[in-house]
Amino acid sequence: MSYYAFLIDLLPVLDGVVVDAYHARKGRFMTGRKFNFDTELDELHKAVLSVLPEKLLDLTDISVTRAGLDALMSQMPASQTPDNILIEDINVSGLNGDPDVLVRTYIPKELPSEASGMLWIHGGGMVLGSVDMDNDVCATMATNHNCVVVSVEYRLAPEHPYPAQIHDCYSALSWMHDSADELGISKDRIAIGGASAGGGLAAGTALMARDRGGPNLIFQLLVFPMLDHRNITPSSFGTSDTRVWNREANIIAWKAYLNGIDPVPTYGSPSTAEDLSDLPPTYINVGTLDIFVDEDIDYAARLSQAGVPVELHVYPGAFHGSNGFVAESELSIRWAKDQTAAIESALNPSS
Repeated sequence: MSYYAFLIDLLPVLDGVVVDAYHARKGRFMTGRKFNFDTELDELHKAVLSVLPEKLLDLTDISVTRAGLDALMSQMPASQTPDNILIEDINVSGLNGDPDVLVRTYIPKELPSEASGMLWIHGGGMVLGSVDMDNDVCATMATNHNCVVVSVEYRLAPEHPYPAQIHDCYSALSWMHDSADELGISKDRIAIGGASAGGGLAAGTALMARDRGGPNLIFQLLVFPMLDHRNITPSSFGTSDTRVWNREANIIAWKAYLNGIDPVPTYGSPSTAEDLSDLPPTYINVGTLDIFVDEDIDYAARLSQAGVPVELHVYPGAFHGSNGFVAESELSIRWAKDQTAAIESALNPSS
């Protein structure tokens, strides 16, 4: 055997060694680290965390968690719709015979012609939440960027496992594109975004849109997105504290969502996608004390390696959702300012 033939035969072995080493470096074979909220949070974040319900995100019984969240939401001040925003609920056709999907539209009264649009997907681990929880988010986004926002009331697991959620989101996106004239937006200026599970669904919907040849997207906003069902990164071991999104809740939620499907589809768990090329420019933000931080950093790096323009922000001392829970902190104000600037640049680049 020649020297070169020997090297060629050796390449697969070397490749396996390199891949194993890479995975080990990334935490594939690590037990992870534990967040220490006592030492890693500032005083304001600690104060807010201390008053959150102890079992807020204990998913041992999803129905109980839903009831607890509903009770918490009922104690919150009612959202005030800006006078300049028209809000309407519309039922749109589901995908391939699926049930109709409710979408909520937020349309500025003085919308410019050929305006941009944002499909927004709420969070909740695929098992919690509704469009109601993001009324303020969507109305503010429509106001700040003079754009149309469409929020999706996707079906929840475990009652409706994969692919119900991704089908509902893609149906909403397709309707948004097909109804562009009625909505007052340009078909060529549609973006997608979401937080937590909504960020994961936004990423999965963007992959589906790419593979199906449209609708084309100009931007994806992934706010601490839930991307990887494997729970193997170091940060995925970060906390079991049920006041915040935690490892145990994440495992339960993924199991409810995927319902034992094998192999796991890339639209369901975007981190498993091998090809991330030809996706829209992406903005990802996450805190260092979020169990999703490692998978989000990894996804951003792989998008960049695939030639996708990416802006990644990792905020020291932020936990999952703290940008909303502790909105008045300097950290959260900076988070909001950075995110707002990124959305504006994507939706209204000439302004």
